[in-house]
Amino acid sequence: MKTDSIFYKLFLTIPSSFFELIGISGNEAKNYKFTSREVKQLSFRMDGLFVPTNVNSDQPFYLVEVQFQPKEELYYRIFSELFLYLRQYQPTNPWRVVVIYPTRSIEREEAHQFGDILTLERVQRIYLDELTTINSLGVEIVKLVVEPEETAVDLAKSLVEKTQTQLTDPVRQENIIELIETIIVYKLPQKSREEIAAMFNLGDLKQTRFYQDAFADGQQIGEQRGEQRGREIGEEIGEQTGQQKAKQEAVARMVKLGLSLEVIAESLDLPLSVVQQIANSANNN
Repeated sequence: MKTDSIFYKLFLTIPSSFFELIGISGNEAKNYKFTSREVKQLSFRMDGLFVPTNVNSDQPFYLVEVQFQPKEELYYRIFSELFLYLRQYQPTNPWRVVVIYPTRSIEREEAHQFGDILTLERVQRIYLDELTTINSLGVEIVKLVVEPEETAVDLAKSLVEKTQTQLTDPVRQENIIELIETIIVYKLPQKSREEIAAMFNLGDLKQTRFYQDAFADGQQIGEQRGEQRGREIGEEIGEQTGQQKAKQEAVARMVKLGLSLEVIAESLDLPLSVVQQIANSANNN
């Protein structure tokens, strides 16, 4: 699963979920903007950054990292990015680092280098499987990412119902339902369009943008097995239309679904350079 992009989309959609996750009132989100920032010296990009809207306040900025695979060099990179960022931008707000893991077993502390830093109050590590029950829609969606497959669908159904009950803004409601569906589709890549629709009783949800983008034209996606499904998508579209326009639309959709440009090129039988050109054009529109 593309866990980093899922979390960053969640924090964009429900920024209060991040603050509730670290034990702060979700109301604090109104004082922050979630963004990314480039550290130019080494072309680092800090993809998850909560920056206070009031730079003259004492509110900290938060560097957020989502890590679902063991990575020995993670803390080397995080703290390199942090201190290069401090040097380049010299922010007046104090820094905080939040690292989100599915379980403790994923973490690689590198205690001989970072043991003292990791004990600072400025550094917070979240282990999703250890979260206690929190009455927050955003945090429950966070927990859905690590929910076992056998119970994930039931939890997702419950979250969809809560979204429809608790939220009155139709646009925000649709965005959150779309996010829940995205998580489930990535968690269950072996399921077909019909099976996912049946699980969710999607009669009232099938007009969401994600349903249209992910399932239109018989699209079936997944993280690993999605590569094969991506190839099937391209073949189906090519057989149906035989037109370049259809392949351009397919590239745009498959990029949105998180497939790599290499996989898309192979799936649609297009040169990689053509796929890159189409993807760049779509991003600029």
